Amino acid sequence: MKPPSALCSPAPRVDSPSDLSAGYAIDVGDVRDRLIHHRLYGLVNSPERLRRFMETHVFAVWDFQSLLKAMQQRLTCTSIPWLPTPDREARRMVNEIVLDEESDELPEGGHASHFELYVESMHLAGADTKPIQRLLALLHAGGPLAQSLTASAAPAAAVEFVRRSFEVIQSGSTPAIAAAFTYGREDVIPDMFRHLVGTLAQQDPEAWGRFRFYLERHILHDDAKHAPVCRRIVATLCGNDSQKWAEASQTARGCLEARVALWDRIATDLSP
Repeated sequence: MKPPSALCSPAPRVDSPSDLSAGYAIDVGDVRDRLIHHRLYGLVNSPERLRRFMETHVFAVWDFQSLLKAMQQRLTCTSIPWLPTPDREARRMVNEIVLDEESDELPEGGHASHFELYVESMHLAGADTKPIQRLLALLHAGGPLAQSLTASAAPAAAVEFVRRSFEVIQSGSTPAIAAAFTYGREDVIPDMFRHLVGTLAQQDPEAWGRFRFYLERHILHDDAKHAPVCRRIVATLCGNDSQKWAEASQTARGCLEARVALWDRIATDLSP
């Protein structure tokens, strides 16, 4: 793995949709900049505040996996009988991302999803995992998502964020789902997480080492591999169709705005 210092410098963006489909690009306005310069990062400056951040953020870590599975369902074959999907390269790219996100290698050996790694990090740091564990139990028992979220006692900000993510998933639009996953998650997560890696620099390694590993894995995977791959997928899906590019841009902006709103709520909660 790269040393932490290397992870704190963004990888060069060597490709973008405009490079691959001349005349078209995803337009998110200033919302990406507002997100990566949000005041929240300055507020997550103590173990207690970091624990409270995790207790809400874990729900965004969980619904990320559902966005990824929606991508996999639309760009690979997950049904029986198996049939080859049209875009061979997208199939390969998405399956590689699923492998990284769902079964990443652990430093001590073995494998785990990034969500499971996050929950383990919460346990080690002393954060409350009961609401997210309650949600999983309710869903395992067949409960509907909306009712399960309410019954889990998830923070209101997290419930609203998850609701927005599943609106995109349930839209049935492959360009929209790909844009949400790419520009609402993979493209921006490294820049967000660098702030938190810096916050952890002076924290107790035993309590926070697992969480730092989680953050650094995301920075490493997303910057170097996932974000460029996903941008290519969005460009291929939208092609030269201006309506698809407009839909993808609108969805990307909406997902980033939802993240800003989530950060706003957490920041308000953490403010003195």
